Amino acid sequence: MGAPVPSRVHYHKKARQLELGYPGGETYRVAIELLRVFSPSAEVRGHSDSEAVLQVGKKDVGLRDITQTGNYALKLHFDDGHETGLYTWEYLYDLASRQDAWWDDYLTRMHEAGASRTPLGIEIKSV
Repeated sequence: MGAPVPSRVHYHKKARQLELGYPGGETYRVAIELLRVFSPSAEVRGHSDSEAVLQVGKKDVGLRDITQTGNYALKLHFDDGHETGLYTWEYLYDLASRQDAWWDDYLTRMHEAGASRTPLGIEIKSV
């Protein structure tokens, strides 16, 4: 059995989150940044794990559009111009339901690379 298909998809522009609601009542809000840095496209993932490209500076990325592809996926059109890669229902559900693990992996790789989530590479901290 595959992952559930969302019955509701809503983009919260100001919060930069994609809300996925499922028929059983489960609801998830996923940061657009997380969706962007884990794009299933070959441009991001490569053709093997060793070819994956760490996405940096995507903290403020948003969406321009969302289109459904057949009965199996969404295509997300990001405002940084990226729009390749199809987010299957299975992939979206995994990202949404296991967000903490995906974030931990991403932040660890960013730290190891000495990279930044901010577009200019400057982390701004409030005092």
